[in-house]
Amino acid sequence: MGRPALEVADIFRAHGPLWREQQAGHLSLGQLKVMSAIEQCRTATLGGHALRCDACDHQEISYNSCRNRHCPKCQARAAQRWLEARQAELLPVEYYHVVFTLPEPIGAIAYTNKAAIYRLLFDVAAETLLTIAADPKHLGAQIGATLVLHTWGSALTHHPHVHGIVPGGGISADGERWVACRRGFFLPVRVLSRLFRRRFLEELEKLHRAGQLQFFGEHIRLADAGAFARWLAPLRSCEWVVYAKRPFAGPEAVLAYLSRYTHRVAISNRRLVAMNEHGVSFRWKDYRAKGRTRHKTMTLATGEFMRRFLLHVLPTGFHRIRHYGLLANAGRRGYLATARALLKVPPPAPVTDEAVAVPVPTFVCRCCGAAMRVVEIVMRQQPIRAPP
Repeated sequence: MGRPALEVADIFRAHGPLWREQQAGHLSLGQLKVMSAIEQCRTATLGGHALRCDACDHQEISYNSCRNRHCPKCQARAAQRWLEARQAELLPVEYYHVVFTLPEPIGAIAYTNKAAIYRLLFDVAAETLLTIAADPKHLGAQIGATLVLHTWGSALTHHPHVHGIVPGGGISADGERWVACRRGFFLPVRVLSRLFRRRFLEELEKLHRAGQLQFFGEHIRLADAGAFARWLAPLRSCEWVVYAKRPFAGPEAVLAYLSRYTHRVAISNRRLVAMNEHGVSFRWKDYRAKGRTRHKTMTLATGEFMRRFLLHVLPTGFHRIRHYGLLANAGRRGYLATARALLKVPPPAPVTDEAVAVPVPTFVCRCCGAAMRVVEIVMRQQPIRAPP
């Protein structure tokens, strides 16, 4: 696939320096690092390799990637490595896609409390799934779930929600049998929504009492316990969006979905349309419209586009893909072995030397398709450092 005509990096390089000056004191260190990484990605600044094709003598320079998890160009290989590790963990059962979304008022305060509220969103969503599934009135089994955090809407607005990928069944409480969901039905969405709402608000109140929430601007009044309680009251009765999509069409479809969602960033370069004196234009999907009218083009001022993109920079060290229940890292191997035994399916075949495929070359000649070899290392440029 060729290079898109316009990239997020092009926008940052052209308008980032001036905008950073204008926003001095308003951008976090994490946001500044993301901007710098994207601007330098696959440029001489990061160094690279001089390559030569022995088949046709074509020569070129391949510059290094920044490997920042917010960079639109650096996620494909990371996603592929992650998927290869997950492939052996798939079970021959239906898989379901469940989404837990925060109401807009909580999403608004989540921006200034990212680590606390995003973590709460993960934990309460997982607890909700595991609790309802363990209830004998519903499934009566221990299940597993992989949750992926997304913080954006299609228009780059702040819209925190988690996507859950869940096997359609689990291990019975006594560990003696596999309990399958009814075909085409996972768990009652209304029950999930009610428990998710109650438990999230309970835990949010605990964070407030512990002084772990920060409020600024129009929300500064919420630092008061009474004002916070009054602010929470309408959220106890409004509908919280939790929904389950139809089951995937087999494990291969699960992997295809995960490859699109696990390492996605706020906007891909493919959605960018133009950058000119009017701003940045990009394609987006209006979910309130129907049919073909959903697909629209939006133009934002360049500064507003960069602001919206940087809304979605995650706190340092925050994991946006997490596993729970049977798929939790601590006991995953044992639980999966038990599940396969109960389902009477063989374990995945171990990879042997004979089964290893012919290695794919890292660099491929764009002229003839042959492998290219590194003939010289291009050293990265030394950054200009300010005085201590």
